[in-house]
Amino acid sequence: MEKDYSKEKYLRLLSEEYRNINEVAEEIINLQAILNLPKGTEMFLSDIHGEYEPFVHILNNGGGIIRSKIDEIYGHSITKKERATLATLIYYPEQKLKLMKKEIEDLDEWYTITLYRLIEVAKTVSSKYTRSKVRKAIKKGFEYVIDELLNSQASNEKDKERYYKAIIRTIIDLEQAESFIIAISDLIKRMAIDHLHITGDVFDRGNHPDLVIEELKKFHSIDMQWGNHDISWMGAACGNKASMATVVRISARYNNIATLEDAYGINIRPLSNFAMETYGDEDCENFMPKVYDENKYNKTDKNDIARIHKAITIIQFKLEGQLIKKHPEYKLDNRLLLDKMNLKKGYVVVDGKKYKLNDTSFPTIDMNDPYKLTEEEEEVVERLSESFKHSLKLSEHIKFIYQKGEIYTIFNSNLLFHACIPMEEDGTFREVEFMGQKVKGKEYLDLINDTIKKVYFDVDNRDELVDILWYLWISPDSPFFGKDKMATFESYFIDDKEARREEKNAYYYLSANEEICNKILREFGLNEKKSHIVNGHIPVKAKDGESPIRANGKLLVIDGGFAKSYQEKTGNAGYILTNNSHGLLLSQNKPFESVEVAIEEEKDIISELIVKKTAGPRKLVGDTDIGKILRQQINDLTELLKFYESGKIKQTL
Repeated sequence: MEKDYSKEKYLRLLSEEYRNINEVAEEIINLQAILNLPKGTEMFLSDIHGEYEPFVHILNNGGGIIRSKIDEIYGHSITKKERATLATLIYYPEQKLKLMKKEIEDLDEWYTITLYRLIEVAKTVSSKYTRSKVRKAIKKGFEYVIDELLNSQASNEKDKERYYKAIIRTIIDLEQAESFIIAISDLIKRMAIDHLHITGDVFDRGNHPDLVIEELKKFHSIDMQWGNHDISWMGAACGNKASMATVVRISARYNNIATLEDAYGINIRPLSNFAMETYGDEDCENFMPKVYDENKYNKTDKNDIARIHKAITIIQFKLEGQLIKKHPEYKLDNRLLLDKMNLKKGYVVVDGKKYKLNDTSFPTIDMNDPYKLTEEEEEVVERLSESFKHSLKLSEHIKFIYQKGEIYTIFNSNLLFHACIPMEEDGTFREVEFMGQKVKGKEYLDLINDTIKKVYFDVDNRDELVDILWYLWISPDSPFFGKDKMATFESYFIDDKEARREEKNAYYYLSANEEICNKILREFGLNEKKSHIVNGHIPVKAKDGESPIRANGKLLVIDGGFAKSYQEKTGNAGYILTNNSHGLLLSQNKPFESVEVAIEEEKDIISELIVKKTAGPRKLVGDTDIGKILRQQINDLTELLKFYESGKIKQTL
């Protein structure tokens, strides 16, 4: 029998970390103990769309978990007002402490009571984790003290009380109470959510996607599924000019030009100057930005943004037309509409039908060659492109999204993706020609995933590949989009609603059928009895009676309107899905006012529980994906133990 040298080589490497029988046995015991702990809580969020304040508040309150733990511990012993104060202190310790110090007469007494309460909350939220994991999560400088308070081994309650009192008294006497409160609050927030899933669309609409990404970068355990708006920004950062124009257009549409300039250092001045020179005499009514506080913007400011908006929109249509002609394989000729306009008679032909144009002022369009940029537009595009390419912060954020993201994720037997799996009306997976291959279902998504990664990491071939990111933003066959057309032109220039209609891919209505969802789960190798599909992309109009729970609970659509621009349509402010050791919890959020109101008036995001789906016996770590990894580690360590016992590998004592 041949000797397995690769296995022995691996075990010898492993022996460098676990040097003898005692160390191996200790680690096996530790891993076996972890397998029998309750699984950590996962939280799923989708379609954040740059709405930083409500997003960070949900991170701070652990999707409502922290408040529920406070109510569980203190529901019958302290008032509702005191519980709200304690929760707000945990969410925003630095800011809340400043306010409390102005209101409290006896600070020492308040510190003492508050520290006791925080310790109890910390004990509860950290109870499902190993002592080692909790200690690693504690802010530097307080590891020993907090570890002692959470794990006191005093022989009786009197000794424990005396022990606690001595530690807390010392913390206060050394004027470390505030720092300690901040540290233990951070620990509570860290322990509330073990893993975070972002199911697409960090960018666009809201004005702080940059701050959202900075928070995500700090989160201890995270995965992302790319959304269509993420793909657009990824394309822009990698050099696709049509994607870049799209990003700037949407920023103008939602009045976020300042975000481009201030957050990412994108120089908008050349575009602004060009827009004023070209459209300075127009009111550009169709291009007025969407704003949520009219008092903040005067008419001049809005008119200036509207002109920028119109200028970049025309540039976008020209750049897209050039790409469509360059890539006939994209099969997007129906989006070539500039050459279908008759400006003298004021109409455009869309899908063989004439529609009246609501705007015929296009001074930069030469109807003999409508997709050609003017010299001035060429200069604007080149200068914008240079800004996007050389933005260090944007480059850093896009790198993070590439590293953490995938088109889909399978995690603890659930399938996560942003939008859809392209399907035919008969329920079969649509076959698509992509990158010269005919593919469908999982194979199609895997090929897209590999191609997107290659665009970023294969720098030498990026120029040849980058156009595919724009295609994935706009194509009817794209799993990021999934509609028969992107009616951007129609939404700006045609009032007739018939022309603006976008027909959804069959997935969006077929997926309400349990058998279709089971078919998708089987396609991805999942057990249909134990698994769910989680996606976002299409806002759930709760006010119209739509439900995020579909296909007898197999499909959970968690885009409920994080972005303010959706909330009038949806009637809520997004969904929070959590998956803990007991099962799935889906909650519907009410709109978030502001951080100031949350701190000063102690107003939490009110989440209404929609469904609580228990999963039979309590799930343990051993039932999760991490459990599979730990079992493999135990098998490897057991093999190493045998090698030590047989003398094949020498111990280091």
